[in-house]
Amino acid sequence: MSKSAVKFLSLILICVGLILTFTALMPIIQYELLVSPTLERREFLSPVSNTTPKPSGPRDYTKASTWFDGYPLPSVNYQIKHYKLSIPKLKIKDAVVEVGGEDLTKSLIHFGGTALPGKPGNAVIFGHSTILQLYNPNNYMTIFSYLPTLKKGEDVFVEYDGITYTFKVEEMFEVKPDALQILEQKDDNSYITLVTCVPPGTYLRRLIVRAKIVPYKR
Repeated sequence: MSKSAVKFLSLILICVGLILTFTALMPIIQYELLVSPTLERREFLSPVSNTTPKPSGPRDYTKASTWFDGYPLPSVNYQIKHYKLSIPKLKIKDAVVEVGGEDLTKSLIHFGGTALPGKPGNAVIFGHSTILQLYNPNNYMTIFSYLPTLKKGEDVFVEYDGITYTFKVEEMFEVKPDALQILEQKDDNSYITLVTCVPPGTYLRRLIVRAKIVPYKR
């Protein structure tokens, strides 16, 4: 192969690399420029204290127990282990939620110790996100990638113990990854809180989408 051909091939490979890099970074840039500025960023002044030593080394975020430094998953015995969640806007239909589960590659995870859907309190549900090019609503490693596109007033449906509950999005905001306050409970009504990492494909912050139950009308 001639030197000119080698140079041309190298140039092509460099261009392809730049295009792939730009394609991967573009959703992150778009999120930071267009989505994040529209969200409230909550800075908790009095974080929940925890004296448990932080784990060393890289964390496996496919395990729910690693999402908060040194905060173990509460051990709770639930009669019902699974339920279903649907978000029509995101084309998510009957996604499995494991109550008190650990493996985010196989389902969404209902964080142990938080309220159950339809009951007074706050049901906290974790899901993975990634770069938008890899999004698949049926893949639990990418299922919440488009969660930032939800708007206030949009519907989230939960089928729990044979009953389908409708929730409407009330607020969306960002927190730091160590913000344990998103697990806090209030018993004035039934809420669900959807949690994922943002910008999609990173672990920089957490997006919190909180929805309130719609009263059943006879």
